[in-house]
Amino acid sequence: MKKLKIYLCLIAAAAVAVAAIIGAGVAARGCSELPEPKLPEPKLQSLDYNESTEALNNPDQGFYRPVYVKVTDTEVKPNANINSAARLLHLRMDISAYSSAAGGADKPFTDKALSDFENLLADMRKCEKNAIVRFAYAPGFGDMKNAEPSDAVMQGHIIQICSVLNKYESVITAVEVGMIGPWGEMHSSDIANAGHISPLIDAYLGNTENIAVLVRTPKMIYDYLGISGGQIADYETPVNDKSARLGLFNDGYLGSANDLGTYADRERDVAFLSERNVRLPFGGEVVAPDSKLHDIENCLPEMYALKLSYLNIEWNNNVIDKWKKTFYTESCGNDKHYYGSTAFSYIENRMGYRFVLRRSALGYASGRLYGKLEIQNVGFGNMFKKKQMQIIVADSLGNEVFSGSAGLYGGESDVKFEFDCALPAGGYSVYMRICGDESDGAPLYAVRFANGGIWNEGLKANQIGVISA
Repeated sequence: MKKLKIYLCLIAAAAVAVAAIIGAGVAARGCSELPEPKLPEPKLQSLDYNESTEALNNPDQGFYRPVYVKVTDTEVKPNANINSAARLLHLRMDISAYSSAAGGADKPFTDKALSDFENLLADMRKCEKNAIVRFAYAPGFGDMKNAEPSDAVMQGHIIQICSVLNKYESVITAVEVGMIGPWGEMHSSDIANAGHISPLIDAYLGNTENIAVLVRTPKMIYDYLGISGGQIADYETPVNDKSARLGLFNDGYLGSANDLGTYADRERDVAFLSERNVRLPFGGEVVAPDSKLHDIENCLPEMYALKLSYLNIEWNNNVIDKWKKTFYTESCGNDKHYYGSTAFSYIENRMGYRFVLRRSALGYASGRLYGKLEIQNVGFGNMFKKKQMQIIVADSLGNEVFSGSAGLYGGESDVKFEFDCALPAGGYSVYMRICGDESDGAPLYAVRFANGGIWNEGLKANQIGVISA
């Protein structure tokens, strides 16, 4: 397949030089430099622009499966076959062998343990799985208190952990700081306080660049930022500061007025997290089956506010069953095509991002392919990882005859593109691929739009229309 030179620009009514290019870093020619004649308006494509209610299972979101992983000097062993589990996994890494307080020894991870951890993530990448990762010193990932080694030992472990995580950013949805307390939930142990937790947060943030780092309560975020409750409303995290990657996991979700001690002031803390979670994952475990907070008509507004990305499918099973037996109705919202669907289906389809192609207009003239797309995100959350955007042209047999990089996509609602694209005479289908990684040229972690009839599994791309050359 011949790769042709690509030019990207925003298509404007006036002859204005292009300053904003879809996909930073891609060389482009200003619109004023493109040869005449002017390109005609692109044609609206005949596609289904309605949202399907089909579950999509896109990367970095949805209901996760917990996987217990025992870490020793000689092996890193999951208790489940990661190839047969859900797409999103919560890796619960038992590192009790590396703390004398837990019955092990205060020592660094061996090269073999690190290599096996890397192999685990590599295997997940091959089968396009994502992982939320948490390390804990409590044996069996259980309820033991005070199982932690010294701060220095923990800091050393974090540096080693990050050396592996950084190689697999496309796999890692988030790393939860964990380490302290029962189940690594950062409470109950004697060192579950800011003096010990903030340095662990800093070690994770300081030894990664693009990975979200999550803690158990908003107070842990405030302590790390050095702000008090009275300063929260006026605080703005610098966009490029490492602390912008610091978010929350909530394993007491919807369990009580303060989510079992998660929040000191629910309204204040949710408002703070609502702004913070625009580019961060948020999720955890629903608890307390008798709580009214997780009734479908009650929980949805806060799920939208917090940009909910993921939940544990196995805990609490009574809450999950409740959602499967109750329904989305007029009292829940205005998504009429979901009326009569279960609460479970609605929540499953709304966790994280969910893109619907609302309009596609394409044109091909003077050897140029160009188009304008309107995409709506109807999910609770956002796509917090930027992905590669590609335009693909296929012939009537489905063979790819042209492909070009259209830069990075971060969930924007408007996408405009233009390529020099010399094609033989004939009819062609045009696709957009949004992917997070590649393996030997094959796309990995591709994003599927929630429209019926446009997904091409072979190309891992969404059809956006047809053109004639």
